[in-house]
Amino acid sequence: MAEIQREPVPRVDTGELDVAHAFLKFQRHCVLKKAEGLGDEELRRPLVASGTSILGLVQHLAEAEHYWFGHHLAGAEWSEADEFDMTVPAGREVATVLADYRAAIARSDAAIEAAGDPEALMVVPVEGVRKTLRWVLAHMTTETARHAGHADILREQLDGATGR
Repeated sequence: MAEIQREPVPRVDTGELDVAHAFLKFQRHCVLKKAEGLGDEELRRPLVASGTSILGLVQHLAEAEHYWFGHHLAGAEWSEADEFDMTVPAGREVATVLADYRAAIARSDAAIEAAGDPEALMVVPVEGVRKTLRWVLAHMTTETARHAGHADILREQLDGATGR
């Protein structure tokens, strides 16, 4: 099957922070691309036994952005009540979930730019350790890429669209 959504990976090679941020941005873009052109029912449809849907992945990643970049890196408030799982409530609009992810990305990008250095330390430690921006970028790129792969498989099951 031809890859109809394929795009090249970033070609940025101007410094550690630029490269790491470019690859995270690419993975975020891949996740959002998997939602493009699908209707409400398709985005919410779980196609695996775990109940995972493309919209659920987007909702989860929005919260992960807030938790790691907003809370840990920048010190924003966080409570367990803020955490969404991958099941999107029926009353939650698709447009809201997608807009929340885009807004979380914008806030995360602002936190990354404000930190400005891969050696910058988190405000809120993880298990007593203030990890670096480098660690947060690596963690969130891995998390986002993992879920982009899930979204890729779900999208192929929905309409045959493939590619990163």
